[in-house]
Amino acid sequence: MASTLTGTVALVTGASSGIGAATARRLAAHGAAVALVARRKDRLQDVADEIGTAFVVEADITDRAQAEHAVRQTVEHFGRLDILINNAGLMLLGPVVGADAEDWDRMIAVNVQGLLHTTHAALPHLLNAAEDGPRRVADVVNISSIAGRVAWSGYGVYNLTKFGVNGFTESLRQEITQRHVRVGVLEPGGVDTELGSHNRSEVREAMIDPFYRQTEVLAPDDVADGVAYMVTRPRHAAVGELWIMPTDQV
Repeated sequence: MASTLTGTVALVTGASSGIGAATARRLAAHGAAVALVARRKDRLQDVADEIGTAFVVEADITDRAQAEHAVRQTVEHFGRLDILINNAGLMLLGPVVGADAEDWDRMIAVNVQGLLHTTHAALPHLLNAAEDGPRRVADVVNISSIAGRVAWSGYGVYNLTKFGVNGFTESLRQEITQRHVRVGVLEPGGVDTELGSHNRSEVREAMIDPFYRQTEVLAPDDVADGVAYMVTRPRHAAVGELWIMPTDQV
């Protein structure tokens, strides 16, 4: 694989498993130095050991101070930041009527506030990288979902968070794209990760398990491949939106 990201530094949130871990491995294979950010330090260390040169940052990005510290540690360790992958996410499904409002708070904290905290802290470094980095361009990729494009019953607040991610991404893209910080959103369909496992058993049995039984879902590497495609385009080309679906998902 060509080392198209040699000399760059990427920070990946939610990097302890699934799409985040796969993306970290893929970016490292392209030559990037990678900071792995998540709450589960032991899982992060496993990914780091596999990559060999990754930097582990244990942080809960729903806490603004911890998100800022994660970015600061990354820049202090590597000296720069060129790529931010906002991957950390939580999906808790079920009806709005009678819902546990704490589930909503948790989703909003991870999917929206965590993304905002890391982006806000990273932007000064990304703007600097676009001015004087080896590629003279920097990247933000926000991992959204098909649930940011289409709303379904039972997905209410998860839909809200992902529609919000899409809107924020496009607004930020327009704000800084002429400064050569590319901002894009990647929207996967069903992926074989632990995302659905956080739901209550009745929700898994009614909504999640049947879908996975009848659909040949994506692997995390499929999404990581999309992320790598977005951040390895030439400086003059930006991918603002990438939608990746299982072939048999309607």
